[in-house]
Amino acid sequence: MTETLRDILEAAAHGIFPAPDGGTTVVPQPSPRDAGVFAFTAHSVIATDEDPDWVHATLRAQDCDALAATMNARFLTALMDRTGRESDTIDVMTVASALPGEPPLALTELDDPAHPRVVSSRRRRDEVRVWAAEGGVLVLGRGVAGRLEVAVEVGEEARHRGLGRELARCARQLSGGEPVWAQVSAGNARSMRAFQAAGYRPVGSEVLLSARPRSAGCSRSRS
Repeated sequence: MTETLRDILEAAAHGIFPAPDGGTTVVPQPSPRDAGVFAFTAHSVIATDEDPDWVHATLRAQDCDALAATMNARFLTALMDRTGRESDTIDVMTVASALPGEPPLALTELDDPAHPRVVSSRRRRDEVRVWAAEGGVLVLGRGVAGRLEVAVEVGEEARHRGLGRELARCARQLSGGEPVWAQVSAGNARSMRAFQAAGYRPVGSEVLLSARPRSAGCSRSRS
C-alpha cells in the first residue's frame, strides 16, 4: 500500500520518520490546494501531481549536496515553474501532542467570517476556528493533508509577557486529542522560542506551493 502525505505526517507527529537514507519520496497531492516539499532528517517528501521521474531527474541535476537538493532554490524554482505555483517561505515544522484540561487563558471564540484573521486563515486551511484573548489571537484549522495547524498573533502592546507561549499551549488543550502542528519561519526566533517553550518540537522543514491567483500571464487560480 502506497504511503500518503497524511500517513507520513501522522507518523512524524508520533516520532516515526522516513528512513534517513538520503532519498526522496514523491507522493500525490492530498488536494488541489496542497502541494509542497517536506524535509526530514536525510529524507524528503514531495507532494505533487507532477511526474515523479521529472522530479528525481531534476533533483539529480542540482549542483549541491544531495541531502539539501529538495530545498535548494534552483530546484524549488524549477518545481514552481513546472507547476505554475508560488511559495511564501521555508518554514520549520513543529508539532506537539494534545494536553488535557481547559485552557488557563480567558478565550472568546469569534464567530465572524469577515474577521481579518479568519479570512487569511481560510486561504490555507479548512474548519477554521478563532479565539481572542486579551492582547492576542489563536487560530486552529485543518491545513496540509488535514493536519491540525495553529497560528498565534500577539499585539505589540502585549509582547514580552509570554502570551505567545500561553496561546500556543492553549491550542494543545483545544485540539480534541489530536497533535497540533505549527509552521514557523526559521528566522523568527521569538516565535520559535515561544512554541518550543509551549512544548512543540521541531521535526523538519517545509515549503508549501500554492496556486497562483488568476491574473495577467497566469492561467491558474488559487484553490
